Amino acid sequence: MTAQARAPHPEHGPEELCPAGTLLYRRALDGGRVTERETAATPCLLDFGLLQPSLDAPDRLEPVPPVVALHRLLRTSQERIADERRREERLAETFTAFVRASSPSTAGESAVLRLLSGKERIDRTIGEVMAEATDQVLTIQPHSTHIGPDPRVHEAALERDQALLDRGGRIRTLYQHTLRHAPTVLARYERLRGDVRARTLDEVTDRLIVVDRSAAYIPANTDRTMALEVRHPALIAYFVNTFDRLWHLATPMYPQAVHQPTLNGITPRQRAIAALLVEGHTDGDIADRLGMNVRTARVHIAKLAATLGSESRAQLGYLIGRSGILDREG
Repeated sequence: MTAQARAPHPEHGPEELCPAGTLLYRRALDGGRVTERETAATPCLLDFGLLQPSLDAPDRLEPVPPVVALHRLLRTSQERIADERRREERLAETFTAFVRASSPSTAGESAVLRLLSGKERIDRTIGEVMAEATDQVLTIQPHSTHIGPDPRVHEAALERDQALLDRGGRIRTLYQHTLRHAPTVLARYERLRGDVRARTLDEVTDRLIVVDRSAAYIPANTDRTMALEVRHPALIAYFVNTFDRLWHLATPMYPQAVHQPTLNGITPRQRAIAALLVEGHTDGDIADRLGMNVRTARVHIAKLAATLGSESRAQLGYLIGRSGILDREG
């Protein structure tokens, strides 16, 4: 086949090498080198730095060791991510100025909406606002927000929260039921002193922080590297109203824990899972919505099936409906 007749090389990234490139790279690793002619159909190997000219035979190419290649590619990826985050921050700063300029009635005041980029900047901004707070902080913390890898972040949050409590402020936090016995969460409340309370629900909304009914913070992307600062009174009122409704539905966790009773051998968590099962959700959806891993969700489903005497997924839905366990308020 001539060069003109050869199919064009498909575009792809290093994380998904084309089949021809994968085979040739493996052959180069096994044999130590390949010819330039052999790479004509796989320019990706040179583009991604997986092959390099041989010092003693310029017409041949040697494979770059996989560990070295991986390190280079990861470093390139990290640099690209850092550049993108800097670009996001510059965009946010640029358009914040436009928002202010387009709102004459709020000239000289903070923008009603501001995009924050980068976890450090988000934490710093929230810390600055909380340092001025004197009344109340409302927070919704889904999943494992308080159970992260860096203890310094949690220590700083504890100091920030305790300072507010020392000024006479109040803190109210909503978690999912799956965090009622999380050691890191419990340790947090063992250390805080003041008017601080926590409650839990089967499901909560995404993360929310409302400070003194004047500023609110919500995630602006899925990995929480961006956040939206909200200062519009109507939106703040909406967030507070939503929080209050969830708070009245929630089960107290701290300072005095209240435990929901088991009904006919069915635990409150299994009732929550049963409700999602009859709606047709998958195991993965159920785990995500209730803040647990898929394996734990499947263990609960198996226990629920055993309690109700179900032998199949279809029969389980029927038995859940007939059992009446979802008719009970909880």
